[in-house]
Amino acid sequence: MSTETPESLSRLDIRVYYEDTDAGGVMYYANYLKFFERGRTEWLRRLGVDQSTLAEQELRLFVVKNVEIQYRKPARLDDLLAIHSTITRVGKASINFRQAAMRAGELLCESDIQVCCVDANTFRPAALSLELRNLLEKAKK
Repeated sequence: MSTETPESLSRLDIRVYYEDTDAGGVMYYANYLKFFERGRTEWLRRLGVDQSTLAEQELRLFVVKNVEIQYRKPARLDDLLAIHSTITRVGKASINFRQAAMRAGELLCESDIQVCCVDANTFRPAALSLELRNLLEKAKK
């Protein structure tokens, strides 16, 4: 049984490095999407979902279908960001996430992201396994 708390399951701390910024030391806007991707991946990993295994054994991949993002304040070089990830909906072949990038409790960026499950060979929508859906529904609460 995991000793992770809901907060530690849904949180990933990431430092803003020089490579993440523009000439003014401000984090490039597209890097929020990279950080959110890492947040979702690590969140799933902490739940016991290994995406490599899912792809190899069940021929299932996750792809981003839709993104709504709002930038509030800039992150800067050397900032330590907390990426928070939560599930808002689990569908037959999709998962909706709400994600936020925070700096010392201050909201910098937030996003609603829909991830779809597809067949690894055809890239057509494919149902989440019942076991995975149940796990995600339980984690949503």
